[in-house]
Amino acid sequence: MEESIFQKFSSIDTKEIAPGFFSKLIHTSTNTINFIEVKAGCSIPRHRHIHEQCSFSVEGKFEMTVNDIPQILDPGLFAIIPSNAWHSGIAITDCKLIDIFSPVREDYRAL
Repeated sequence: MEESIFQKFSSIDTKEIAPGFFSKLIHTSTNTINFIEVKAGCSIPRHRHIHEQCSFSVEGKFEMTVNDIPQILDPGLFAIIPSNAWHSGIAITDCKLIDIFSPVREDYRAL
């Protein structure tokens, strides 16, 4: 198996990037892909960053607030968060989320 192309998801260490947010991170030359498991009630405070962020709920409900507008992300609704937009979130239920960041999250790469 070509290691640089095909990799096992199970070989990625899980890291707690915020209290209650457990991530498996994949970094490419242009993106960071974050596979996150979140327990109900855990939240991320209002923040912003230079990265464009696409957020998806694969399982569960996650309330995402972007520029003071709340929406419930579920498997049928996703968010495209512009660079430097203020955003926060709270898990309504246990969730499995995917966030894609561009450019690469160097702060996450350093974890």
